[in-house]
Amino acid sequence: MESNQPKLSPEMLVPRLGEYLVQKGLISEIDLLRALTYQQDAAEKGGTALLGQALIEMKLLTQETLDQVITEQIIQLRSALQSANRNLEQRVRERTSELNEALNRLSELSQMKANFVANISHELRTPLTHIKGYIELLVSESLGRITDEQRHALTVSQRAAGKLEDMIEDLIMFSLASKGEMSMKLANTDIRRIVSLVAKGAARKAEERGVNLIVNAPEDIPFVQADGEKISWVVGQLLDNGIKFTPSGGSVTVSLEEEGNNLIQVGVQDTGVGIPASRMKEIFEPFHQLDGSPTRRHGGTGLGLSLVRQIVEAHGSLLEVKSAEGRGASFKFPLLAIRD
Repeated sequence: MESNQPKLSPEMLVPRLGEYLVQKGLISEIDLLRALTYQQDAAEKGGTALLGQALIEMKLLTQETLDQVITEQIIQLRSALQSANRNLEQRVRERTSELNEALNRLSELSQMKANFVANISHELRTPLTHIKGYIELLVSESLGRITDEQRHALTVSQRAAGKLEDMIEDLIMFSLASKGEMSMKLANTDIRRIVSLVAKGAARKAEERGVNLIVNAPEDIPFVQADGEKISWVVGQLLDNGIKFTPSGGSVTVSLEEEGNNLIQVGVQDTGVGIPASRMKEIFEPFHQLDGSPTRRHGGTGLGLSLVRQIVEAHGSLLEVKSAEGRGASFKFPLLAIRD
């Protein structure tokens, strides 16, 4: 069976052959027009569709001259391609160098930011310690009796100082993580006890917001290999976020579930506002809030989930997030179970 594809020819590699022949003075423009008409007629009849062959059949050009012209153009094209490749390689090298410089600068800026955060956080600790200490002296009436109104004001101040202290600790932890200096003290850890204590600590906030806090932690859950202090912080952060973004009447559930024989799945689910799919990656960006407007309803440094993921991954685990706008969010991560 014969193929309908045209026979391969060097002429197929050469663009604008007719113009080149005219420029070389080998044919006239009138000859080119006649040849193009001849070529079209031949193509309609199923004959040759190449300009060079048409010129030869019309005896306007010899095969030798055509071959010479095609060779010249192929050499020119190759030279142009080699030159373009050299220019491209040079541009790639220059661009790569620029990108490397930009990455180095970005790394330096990131390190400077981490150092600044660490330094300012440590500097804030000292005056905050003094503030907390004197508030405690006043509340305990060590400096004299106080009225009920003054006690209420001091209690509010204590809570505010506690929040400020938590934010400072978060900043310090972030700076350590950014510099790769966050240490992990892995040990056999009672994850059920941690979850129960953290949930107990979050119960007041949930009650104030009208959110139902549910704990599903079976008694037979085994210990896990983890840094108890940091995992406690992670669970607390996830619960705090869930309560913060769940409207009154909703619920937040913290759960422990055995997965196979070697893993314990730690999960926090809420029935809150959820996260738009298009903005899922943003929740892990440090110092970033999905609602960045000056009138945003929810406060915070924007470090929480970034640190949560870093701590979970430092345990050799992965944080799984599932959410849909208006349908709540679910955060889960597995920890290695310790069996007797």
